[in-house]
Amino acid sequence: MKFSRIYLNRLQNQPAVSGTAVVIDTLRSFTTAAVALSIGARAVYPVEGIAGAISLLGDLPGAVSIGAIGGGDPVEGFDFGNSPSQLQRADLRGKDVVMTTAAGVRGLQRFQRARRLYAASLVCARATAEAIRAEGADEVCFVITGEWVDRDGDEDVACADYIEALLTGQACDPACFEQRVRDSDFGRRFTAGTWPNLPLADLDLAAQADYFDFAMPVSRADDRLVIR
Repeated sequence: MKFSRIYLNRLQNQPAVSGTAVVIDTLRSFTTAAVALSIGARAVYPVEGIAGAISLLGDLPGAVSIGAIGGGDPVEGFDFGNSPSQLQRADLRGKDVVMTTAAGVRGLQRFQRARRLYAASLVCARATAEAIRAEGADEVCFVITGEWVDRDGDEDVACADYIEALLTGQACDPACFEQRVRDSDFGRRFTAGTWPNLPLADLDLAAQADYFDFAMPVSRADDRLVIR
């Protein structure tokens, strides 16, 4: 199995990915998506841009909206911000979810032509590795979405390192990857307590390796990306 990595915000023209693409957003998009599915959401529709999300909401009666802009602030008028800990208290049973965020969702849209596509975060890392192994992937590309000019993105690099270690049969302690999420530039913003829309409870949840036992493959339905 061959591995490669792409840092979403480093490149203007990302190369094509012909094999399996694993788009990682640990803080917080794909931790939030995992929570939504765990509490009964029927599907999560990742849409790039607020206007596109609003348009899709009009086509999905009863759908719930989740949205955040760069830096993590919620989208005004949406049902929920990109906060997995707050979402845990919601009732999403049988509901569709439309999600737009600044990083993870954009990564899925950029690499939607990959042969296999996964949304991933540390909370479902082992399940993602097991799904990749089961599909018999030859090439796996990890898309790191959390690195920005003011963020090292190590929360996502740690997740990629953990999944790769699992796929190559290395003995590894999940605790060290969990600590890297906490110690990342963005992780420290949650612990600082000075960012009202970055609650510590989100970091505490996102830094739990293998909290969920399912992967999040991304498919197409009616020409839309959908996570189930």
